[in-house]
Amino acid sequence: MTMPDATTPMMQQYLRIKEQAGDCILFFRLGDFYEMFNEDAITASRELDLMLTTRDRGKEKDEQTPMCGVPYHSAESYIARLIAKGYKVAICEQTEDPALAKGLVDRDIIRFITPGTVVESSMLEEGRSNYVCTVYLDGEAGAVCFADISTGELELADFPDGEAEAHIAAELTRYMPAEAVLNTAAAQSGEISALLTKRLFCPAQTYDELFEPARAEEAFRQQFPAESEAFGDGSPAAICVGALVGYLRDTQRTERLNIGGLTRYGSGSFMELDYTARRNLELTENLRAREKRGSLLWVLDRTKTAMGGRELRSWIEKPLLSPTVIRRRQAAVGELFDSTVTRGDVIEELRSIGDMERILGRMVFGSGNCRDLRGFASSFEPLPRIAELLAGARSAALKAISALDPLEDIRGLIDDAIGDDPPISVREGGMIREGYDPEVDRLRALTNGARDAVAAIESTERERTGFKKLRVGYNKVFGYYIELPRSVSDEVPEDYIRKQTLVNSERFITEELKKLESDLLTARERLTDLEYRIFCSVREQVIAASDRIRATAASIAELDALASLAEVAVRNNYCMPDVDVSDAIDIVDGRHPVVEVMQRDVPFVPNDTHLNCGERRVAIITGPNMAGKSTYMRQTALIVLMAQMGGFVPARSAHIGICDRIFTRIGASDDLAAGRSTFMVEMAEVAAILAEATKSSLIILDEIGRGTSTYDGMAIARAVLEYCAGTLGAKTMFATHYHELTEMEKLIGGVFNLNTAVKKRGEDIVFLRRIVPGGADRSYGVEVAKLAGVPAGVVRRAREVLKVLENGEEKFAASLAPPEELDEQITIEDAASRALRETLKNTDLNTLTPIEAMNLLFALKKSLE
Repeated sequence: MTMPDATTPMMQQYLRIKEQAGDCILFFRLGDFYEMFNEDAITASRELDLMLTTRDRGKEKDEQTPMCGVPYHSAESYIARLIAKGYKVAICEQTEDPALAKGLVDRDIIRFITPGTVVESSMLEEGRSNYVCTVYLDGEAGAVCFADISTGELELADFPDGEAEAHIAAELTRYMPAEAVLNTAAAQSGEISALLTKRLFCPAQTYDELFEPARAEEAFRQQFPAESEAFGDGSPAAICVGALVGYLRDTQRTERLNIGGLTRYGSGSFMELDYTARRNLELTENLRAREKRGSLLWVLDRTKTAMGGRELRSWIEKPLLSPTVIRRRQAAVGELFDSTVTRGDVIEELRSIGDMERILGRMVFGSGNCRDLRGFASSFEPLPRIAELLAGARSAALKAISALDPLEDIRGLIDDAIGDDPPISVREGGMIREGYDPEVDRLRALTNGARDAVAAIESTERERTGFKKLRVGYNKVFGYYIELPRSVSDEVPEDYIRKQTLVNSERFITEELKKLESDLLTARERLTDLEYRIFCSVREQVIAASDRIRATAASIAELDALASLAEVAVRNNYCMPDVDVSDAIDIVDGRHPVVEVMQRDVPFVPNDTHLNCGERRVAIITGPNMAGKSTYMRQTALIVLMAQMGGFVPARSAHIGICDRIFTRIGASDDLAAGRSTFMVEMAEVAAILAEATKSSLIILDEIGRGTSTYDGMAIARAVLEYCAGTLGAKTMFATHYHELTEMEKLIGGVFNLNTAVKKRGEDIVFLRRIVPGGADRSYGVEVAKLAGVPAGVVRRAREVLKVLENGEEKFAASLAPPEELDEQITIEDAASRALRETLKNTDLNTLTPIEAMNLLFALKKSLE
């Protein structure tokens, strides 16, 4: 659609501002509405279900301007819907008082709202950070910087020594940004751009001007003057941070940003986990529905504050590599684990603490109101009690938290100045507590007592003049007046000024009455303005304490996360692992933390794990499907990760040597959008693992090579296994149905066999869920098919075919007689019923052990589902 002619001053102003807004939808303030025009109006009406109208400039159809609008007081919900759909919004406000404007009111864009620069609570997930990031590549070096302006967090990952592309991809997966800004080199990186758009679904834009070294370094020096010398001129780190600061200043239209200190780290600070590993291990969301339930975070998160929830999530996403730091966190969790009363009291106090970080963010950006200030005050109230509860702490972490700043002066300021139940709007008065400001009290009394003031003057004048019929009245033309009968109009005092003569009465005014009128008519406006100025003063005093508030919020977040880990450890019977820099993983009676919680009605069978980089480097795990191989491997990886988080683990005992990375190749999936088959995806993931793993890594490989022919698959699986055991020397768990590979235990040092124990009863099997030494004798595929409800005729036929194959017949087709007629056509429900009847019919209840009975019931229930 073509742009309309700028036929009016208002449209000229709109078009000029729209040019500044670029690809954003422009919310243009007109009175009590935000209006949208032209393409913006068409898009908004479609996405928000708004009525599309037109602004006529002539009789012809092409001279009609599409428009739609939303009330300014409810605009936030509409903006949230647009942001959720991937749009960006520019807010254009009136920048002068319409009552004082001469002609057209001045307007300008006051803020750009993008997916990564949201600060409104209605647009944010409470327990999850909302990051915007900049990505900078310069040859083999590079950096990525993340900011959550709603909380003030800013973190930089810096890779000056090469392989920056792969490291940056891992960091993007760790932080899951809502928005990314890249320089051209980063945008041209296939790995980074594909990850952002196809896997993380993160909107990304190229903006080279922000990364121009002189501009970026100047922005960096202005925001972080103390750190600038340590970075060096022209460093990718300084340019990346400066570009992000510049982008935030551009979008927020302010030099004052809600940014605390700068946290900088490199490739050796945290365990690296790629997208595949995070997805397969279901750290923060499950595989099926991509929701929190069924993830490790869901099990561990018993936090009581939004800040604590975000902190715990970050611990899961950033497992530690330093045993010293891990032990510091473990000691705090252990102390809370042992002290039931203190832990309970701390958790109870945490319940009443609000999201201090995000409240502060709204204050800094000017969108906070008096209810936010009251939220601060109520959040500060339990702080002294928390410090008291931790006063005798032994662990270093809890000792540091006990010394938190209780912010009693800020709480006192808010309690003194702001009423207990203030309105949402800061422009309508009613916020300031009675007794805080004498002028507010006077104006409030005046506005609330207008009738009493008029009655008082009327009474005083009657007494002074002696005229009992004197009354004080009001109309819109003359304002307040004194009315007397005409019969006494000549006897009025000298200070009475005649204003109007009527048939039976005269109307007068006095200086006192004029002053009262002025006071009454302007008191509401002056009161509202004065209350707003006091609110702004209180807000500025709170913002001045930003560093103190952030420090206290960080202490509370850490305490909440520690208490959550301790509470879960108590409830789920976890133990404190011994973590060091050895190459050993020794777990006794380990359990899968999520599966055991999801299936509370079925006892979880624990298993041991013993791996190292010597004689137990590579575990080849064989056994039937559904017997627990994948669960066993995943639980090992999760126990390692939980130990390096600094928490307790689901085991009787555990000794964990630090792993720099965990790699997984589990499950089957294709990538149709990229034209890649399941086997191609599998091989690409294996290639990445073999290229990036080190001797200190933990590798989980599940059924490598199954997506191609038997011999090709077996050859690939053996070659990969040999590479892991020999060239890499990394701790590896290798599940396979290629039983021929179990012979490698005799051929390669450090390779050993494990299998999932199965008990066979006639033609049926029972999964014991135990991992035992040695290789499996067979895969029991036909038996598993029967348990899954495959029709009995198909199962019988499969046994016939299997028997021929096991006999080694050379001519497969000639060896098989034509199949007998299979069972009649049956429904899925019939198949399930028949399988259930067959299983029960062949079960000898007199010989079942209790655990076998439980497993049988579980399998039957599963088959019905």
